[in-house]
Amino acid sequence: MFRQRARLVLAVLTIAVGNTHIGAAVAAARGIPNTFVSAIAIDKANRTITLPLFRGQVRGSGPVLFILTESSDFKDALARGINWAPKLKNALGTIAVQQATVFDLPVGQRSFDAQGGTVRFAASVDFSGTRLLVPGPNLFPLDPSSHAGPVGDPNYSPLFTTGNGIVYNGAHVANRTGVHGKVLAIDETKGLVTLRLTAGFYEHRNVLYVSLDASDTQVAALENVTYVANLTTAPLEGNDVPSISAREPIIPVVNGARGVANPDRQGLISAVAGEGDPLNIIREEPECSDPSVPANCSALEYSPLWDVHPVSWTQTAITAGLQHLLTSHDDVETLFQSGAMVSAAPNGPPNQDAEIRGLRALGVVINCPVMFVAP
Repeated sequence: MFRQRARLVLAVLTIAVGNTHIGAAVAAARGIPNTFVSAIAIDKANRTITLPLFRGQVRGSGPVLFILTESSDFKDALARGINWAPKLKNALGTIAVQQATVFDLPVGQRSFDAQGGTVRFAASVDFSGTRLLVPGPNLFPLDPSSHAGPVGDPNYSPLFTTGNGIVYNGAHVANRTGVHGKVLAIDETKGLVTLRLTAGFYEHRNVLYVSLDASDTQVAALENVTYVANLTTAPLEGNDVPSISAREPIIPVVNGARGVANPDRQGLISAVAGEGDPLNIIREEPECSDPSVPANCSALEYSPLWDVHPVSWTQTAITAGLQHLLTSHDDVETLFQSGAMVSAAPNGPPNQDAEIRGLRALGVVINCPVMFVAP
């Protein structure tokens, strides 16, 4: 949970959840849990998730299938069983949010769901490309020739709005050009898709998220996701203030310990070497037991748009044997302030968040909705 920004969150709470009395809205005490409610199945051991498919159309391109992982509206997110991410509304008015309309609604239905209503998008994804992942001289950074396979069309973004003031996160996972790189199985008849999850950490707890899009083609190649340049316009690089930002920091360790069997293994270099997930550290989770009490509602700060803040161990720290598995942003900040770690984006804007103060943003956004956080 966040601790330093409760007053600021309270100040923007009315904007985030609307002008209704939020205490009554949560009287049922269901809230937003830290496990994705609408998932058909989550296999934590094998890191897979099965989700409902939604139907879409792109004029001139035909049908698309997408998943729905976040809504900026609390009641909508609660009803759908998806993550609540009020910060996404701060991206309205940018090309990080595409305009969409809904048609084919059954009589009496006011909003699309997995059973009814087709979303007409402005653009989709070309899934026909071939991913190229070429390690650099030190494995990471990647060789500049690396690039994503799937590429978003010029007007595409996984974020969309239907004109009702709500921003949805609805990444496209299949169309006539192919399927998303994280798709393991897809059943259009049953309306189901199974995707590969990525492991990470939040405050010393295990996290599983589904990586879907990245605003940089080399990062998209590393993540095996769709390259979506428009995500760079979502505010704000190096800033996670909930009243103005649609992003939240994620902290990858560049040069963590190596070795598949090493319990301290972590990092981007390790991932490029094929040793496993990079085990990134997220700054916030989507859980919310009561949005009227900021200390009980991390979702007020959560966003699936992760603002990459990479860090590296110094050679001095490595020589001293300090390298170990990091599972909390607090630990990273302590090591950063002690000089054992440095920013791996030295020219990026420094974050002023008190809990990660001084860590610098790389200028890359990754769309990675959280599906599970250990209790």
